[in-house]
Amino acid sequence: MDDRVKLLIVDDEKGINNLLSTMMREQGYMVETAQCSEEALLKLEAYPADIVISDVMMPKMNGLELLKKIKKQYPDIQVLIITSYGSIENAVKAMKLGAFDYVLKPLDFNLVQMLIEKIVTQKKSAPIQHDEIMEGHRFENIIGQDEKMFKIYETIKQVAQTNVSVLITGESGTGKELIAEAIHFRSPRRDNPIIKLNCAALTEGLINSELFGHEKGSFTGAIATKKGSFELADGGTIFLDEIGDMPVSTQISLLRILESGSFARVGGTDTITVDTRIICATNRDLLSSIDDRLFREDLYYRINVVSINVPSLRERKSDIPILSNYFLQKYSQEIQKNIAGISRTSIDVLTKYNWPGNVRELSNVIKNAVVFCKNRQIDEDILPDHIKHASQITPYTLSLPSRSLPLAESALIKMVLQEKNWNLNQAAKELCIARGTLYSKMKKYNLSKS
Repeated sequence: MDDRVKLLIVDDEKGINNLLSTMMREQGYMVETAQCSEEALLKLEAYPADIVISDVMMPKMNGLELLKKIKKQYPDIQVLIITSYGSIENAVKAMKLGAFDYVLKPLDFNLVQMLIEKIVTQKKSAPIQHDEIMEGHRFENIIGQDEKMFKIYETIKQVAQTNVSVLITGESGTGKELIAEAIHFRSPRRDNPIIKLNCAALTEGLINSELFGHEKGSFTGAIATKKGSFELADGGTIFLDEIGDMPVSTQISLLRILESGSFARVGGTDTITVDTRIICATNRDLLSSIDDRLFREDLYYRINVVSINVPSLRERKSDIPILSNYFLQKYSQEIQKNIAGISRTSIDVLTKYNWPGNVRELSNVIKNAVVFCKNRQIDEDILPDHIKHASQITPYTLSLPSRSLPLAESALIKMVLQEKNWNLNQAAKELCIARGTLYSKMKKYNLSKS
């Protein structure tokens, strides 16, 4: 049995096919070629390829459509996309559909060879679970084709190869944790763990122990020595969610680790050195927290080497149909219901709603609709009443013509604050902005109740 790596090269340019196949055969690979997607699918029925190298722009069925079919029919086959069209959109679409990577024409044959070797090495050395993790955390779990999301995908790809600290900002429910996971699983640290800690879920007394560990007997209840998150994430990544809720005293200890890479367990004296990458996330306005002396300015600049702001769902409403159908497929399989789709009227209703809970709220709404759906599609009547009613109301908005600012924005904010009796939570919800953003704008325009 021939155990050589088997390649299938698909390109409608015969010259590319011949050149690439000749070079790959010289490297010891078995190679078959096809000049269109349809021919490639026919060949795959008899030829057990390990890797498909496919062009994007081809007649009839393009390379992205071929990629979809391959990942559906042959999930173990890895696909490299080659294209003359170096747009971020096509590249991201390919990665989201499951491509291993993409290469731009004119081809760098050394790069193609390197990527093939990388695929082969991963298949040989990595357990099955690792391949599944890699596939699950490239971009597939981050759904969206809005231009703002394309920029985030490109940032993830670039920052993942570095060790710099990343601060992910955005409202609750926007998917900040998924961004952190995507960075980790595209990085050289992917074989080591990503340890997640929600700073808002821990008391001031517990957070130091969770971060840095403790020695046996260091406090009541410390019946054994415990490693903290930084030790557990050595060689990997630590994700500190809701960093804005971390006590100031703990911020000082975190700053020390960022500066020296070392710390001592609670109740211990030995210095422990770790190599851990830090990714933080927050839904707070940290600059306002700095002004209020709730967050250290020196720590802010340490964790904010690269900043990624995840847009709210109302800022990328064009993604609502895509996300809705994604969640429909996910929960239909999970709940074992055969639901074909979502009605156009329902999509219109979902798109008009402002989603204060963002993607997380949309996910819950679709799951609820799947549970109660009795037909082959989700109709408007089973959507929650508050969403249906909201589609008939035009909310306040800060999306005013830029030439009218700041006077118009200041007046609008003041009007809503007065209507809500200066309740910041209610006013922020009415204005469709984060509470921290509202607070910053109030300071900017010197707005106060008195």
